[in-house]
Amino acid sequence: MAVFVLDKRKKPLMPCSEKRARLLLQRKRALVHRLHPFTIRLVDRTREESRLQDLRLKLDPGSKTTGMAITREAGNDQTVVHLAEIADRGERIRRLLQQRYDYRHGRRSRNLRYRPKRIANRRPPEGWLPPSLKHRVDAVLTWVNRYRTLAPLTGITIERVRFDTQALVNPEISGTEYQQGTLAGYEVREYLLEKFGRRCVYCGKTDVPLQVEHLISMSRGGTDRVSNLALACEACNLDKGNRTVQEYIADQPEKLAQLLAQAQAPLKDAAAVNSTRWAIWERVRQAGLPVEATTGGRTKFNRHRLGIPKNHALDAACTGEFGSLQKWQRPVLVIACTGRGSHQRTRLTKDGFPRGYLLRTKTVRGFRTGDLVTAGVPEGRHAGTYTGRVAVRATGSFNVQTETGTIQGISSRHCRLLQRADGYGYQLHARPALAPPPTAQAEGARGSTEPFCPFDMLEGGEA
Repeated sequence: MAVFVLDKRKKPLMPCSEKRARLLLQRKRALVHRLHPFTIRLVDRTREESRLQDLRLKLDPGSKTTGMAITREAGNDQTVVHLAEIADRGERIRRLLQQRYDYRHGRRSRNLRYRPKRIANRRPPEGWLPPSLKHRVDAVLTWVNRYRTLAPLTGITIERVRFDTQALVNPEISGTEYQQGTLAGYEVREYLLEKFGRRCVYCGKTDVPLQVEHLISMSRGGTDRVSNLALACEACNLDKGNRTVQEYIADQPEKLAQLLAQAQAPLKDAAAVNSTRWAIWERVRQAGLPVEATTGGRTKFNRHRLGIPKNHALDAACTGEFGSLQKWQRPVLVIACTGRGSHQRTRLTKDGFPRGYLLRTKTVRGFRTGDLVTAGVPEGRHAGTYTGRVAVRATGSFNVQTETGTIQGISSRHCRLLQRADGYGYQLHARPALAPPPTAQAEGARGSTEPFCPFDMLEGGEA
């Protein structure tokens, strides 16, 4: 795993190896500047005294995870320096907005002061995106700018794909069929009546009032797509609740197979990529570096040609045109978007009523919830050393979230700050040592797959 290097004026230099970073720290020539991504700062060198090479940042935006890779270019050959994946929180944002809508809708229906809908007085500007999708664009741009401060990047390559959602359903579609769609000449309910023979899909009753039924309920991730809709009588609809079709009619395999054959996977992920691809492209172009666009077909071709396994980070490394890709068997830094907290000053029950109040100030004795700390407890039932995220209390008795669980009741005087909370959680994943095929083995280098622990280097001092 490469270590990012800054000069004494905090200007980015070329990344170095773990061994070289450890030697620099042991000889007091560098300080630990940041733990995630692990970065050191030299104390005796400036950027003018160093030699820089061409580094390229590669992006593979996805609907939920964005792959990022930094490669060193040497002619037609490239060497992987850093791999990362950004796991966004767009789905959580969507759920929180839906929860807020439900709370406000409930207040309007109760005997309270009437509050009219504010959305009726607003018009979204041109290029507006829902908050869940805007978050994905902002997360990518944040890390593009952050990597620019950690490495001397000379260019950016971004995979700009577009999904034909109608072709995903019907690969043979062409011409005027794009203008007709599935519901040509039908309303939704009439279409469902014709499709299911005007009978309940569960009990088979006819000549009864039928209701529109979601095969996969909205609360379980279903959509209003026509392939996810069916007809059911009121009794079956209430009896099914929010269970999936597999759970409700598991004892009727023939009927289950028939329904699953009619149902198709929702296309919300493809729609999210289509909605954000141009926004990401325009925002990245404003970063001030040369930007190259590539296609998903080129990425897949490079991956198969070199025998590289598929994941988000390696897909990013395979974007663009190049000859060989070396040292791709590196650990991947998984960056999870956690947010910086909430403006809400209370904790709520499932019905929306307050059950507790939060602190007015987020800082308690120099620590904030989410800070990365190390706690050395000398004695007592919690004696030991713990490293993880801290949750603060006004009393000074903190909780430390470690990889093995939560340690409660750690005094603030035993905690030492490692890194401030920045709205992201970090975890290093080691990739298996997959051997590429013979044609690609000569081009790729065998790297260590053991995860690199940056805490081993803290003896060299902290910035």
